[in-house]
Amino acid sequence: MGVEPENTLRSFVAAQDAGLDLIELDLHLSKDGALVVMHDAEVDRTTDGTGPIAEKTLAELRALDAGRGERVPVFEEVLDAVRTPLQAEIKDVAAARALAAVIDERDLVGRVEVSSFHEEAVAEIARLVPGVRTALIGDRYGTDIVERAVAVGAATVSLNIRRLTLEVVEHARASGLRIFAWVVNTPEHLRLVRALELDGATTDFPQIKRTGRFTA
Repeated sequence: MGVEPENTLRSFVAAQDAGLDLIELDLHLSKDGALVVMHDAEVDRTTDGTGPIAEKTLAELRALDAGRGERVPVFEEVLDAVRTPLQAEIKDVAAARALAAVIDERDLVGRVEVSSFHEEAVAEIARLVPGVRTALIGDRYGTDIVERAVAVGAATVSLNIRRLTLEVVEHARASGLRIFAWVVNTPEHLRLVRALELDGATTDFPQIKRTGRFTA
């Protein structure tokens, strides 16, 4: 949580009002196949419930308090609530297929970028939705992240700033990739983003928009 309960409609509206360039969110499938917005695979940390999302129906998830009275949103609600472009992180191939159906149905290729830690999920969404922008996320990585991104057709690498090196940045640039860093919440990390001339960064604090280009 930054200034609002994370992955709630309230947080997305706050990010839009702060003028962020892109809003990042996380998608999971409920037991009955709905695309719900939550970071963790379990509801324990961010709601008053317990247990895996995959073992709960949408109705059960909607009955939870996600913070300050907010409900767990479904992806379509976010699409209707904000106009800012979205980066949707998916966790597996099943979520890629569900998201592809929504993108096709609502003609969202130009509005939604899809990211994942998993190459197979990136490759699947790219196969199902030609032309969709994709990003491969890296937490513990080396320069190999660049080859992995290129292999699945990703245009962007989104990298843990705590492990980001000039070597990785130069390798990604040479391969024509955009580079985003996460999570940039401190002045020290902000200075590193600027020094490396990255394409953007993810933050928990929309007010940092005043000092650079960020997603939230």
